[in-house]
Amino acid sequence: MHSRFRGIARQVGYMKWRLQNIDVRSVLERATEVSEHFGRWRPAIVADMFWQASFHQVGFQDYVDYDFAILNRAERRTMMTHPYSNQYSAQLDHPDYRHIFHDKWEFDRVFAPHIRREWMLLEPGNAAELRAFAERHPVLITKLQLGQSGSAIRRYFAGDVEDWDAFHAELMERGERLIEENIEQHPDLAAVCPGTVNSTRVVAYFDGEKTHILAVAQKFGRGQVADQMDFGGFYTMLDPETGKALGGGYDSHAHVHEVHPDSGFRIADFQLPMFDEVVAFIDTVARHVPQVPYVGWDIAMTPDGPDLIEGNWATGVYENKPSVLGIRTGHRPRYQKAIGF
Repeated sequence: MHSRFRGIARQVGYMKWRLQNIDVRSVLERATEVSEHFGRWRPAIVADMFWQASFHQVGFQDYVDYDFAILNRAERRTMMTHPYSNQYSAQLDHPDYRHIFHDKWEFDRVFAPHIRREWMLLEPGNAAELRAFAERHPVLITKLQLGQSGSAIRRYFAGDVEDWDAFHAELMERGERLIEENIEQHPDLAAVCPGTVNSTRVVAYFDGEKTHILAVAQKFGRGQVADQMDFGGFYTMLDPETGKALGGGYDSHAHVHEVHPDSGFRIADFQLPMFDEVVAFIDTVARHVPQVPYVGWDIAMTPDGPDLIEGNWATGVYENKPSVLGIRTGHRPRYQKAIGF
């Protein structure tokens, strides 16, 4: 009995900490969005959001994104959330190896055997090498050493460069030292959005013997250099057994896309090509740094197969959205079965 009371006290203390360390206005804005969308009483939504955050590890944005307001208790427990994912990352991924996944330059070096595209690192005095690279690849992708959600990526066209020494110096000054060949994506991806490399997020866990595919999300861009939501992108979930889209597209800004806004492609009709090759590829890359077994892998499908973009050791969560997909359960049981938590 005493241990039970101590557990309740810890939860209350955690709830107080959360109340002191959150942006209440942001929470109220999210609650208003949910209230208006589902016709629910806002005070009840606010109270439920805090209860779920404090006692069931449901992030405030998770509550919005995965339609917790319309789910029953059992359905809610099947949804993977960011606090749970962060817990897995902290417990499973060895701190001494996480830097490989933070550092984009180090990542390309370590995972070079699994990267199809050509890349180079700028150094003082190698402007001529940069120019030669651009002659082979007239669309250049540059990356900062650190960054996320597309913030570290820029796109340049060789035809716009007049002075290669000056361009080299500008990139060095801004820290855009990693130069990559622009990826030629598979025609099935280009049919949806040709102007952006539409990446696939595959969340996987390597248990030391077997690689488990936990969730697969297909991201679609809007013609920008990145397909992230900050660039207008959105995603849909794919069946982790077949690579087939489970329904329409959505994002965290209340936008739903039954068809791609630019191409008119029906998102529910999408099938990730070469899915068997994707599964085999993820199994290979997951074994490359086994000390970091829980990773969200971003890949691009090319005409010749998957190309590794990056790995995210503290992977974001992509999950079913019931109001869009018509699926009221999530992927958490799949995670728990594979990882054993």
